Amino acid sequence: MRETVKLISMEGFEFIIDREAAMVSHTIRSMLTSPGGFSESKDGVVTFPDISTTILEKICQYFYWSLQYSRGKETEFHIEPELTLELMMAANYLHT
Repeated sequence: MRETVKLISMEGFEFIIDREAAMVSHTIRSMLTSPGGFSESKDGVVTFPDISTTILEKICQYFYWSLQYSRGKETEFHIEPELTLELMMAANYLHT
């Protein structure tokens, strides 16, 4: 099993993150673990044609923050006000 996952934004920017961090998202977890030979589960690559690079970067940061929080490290997660709406829509899609 791959230790990392590649997430690709609509502009084609690639984020390589730990698989454990990516699994914070229920949607990504389903893509990577579902049976049936889907390319995401075989290749460990997930493309998001509707999520911008800026938003996907913030989502990746959130995945790592969420892991730390679940382990008892309580820190603040800052969200820039101008990203709020787009970030909420992406979070809804990713079930995070």
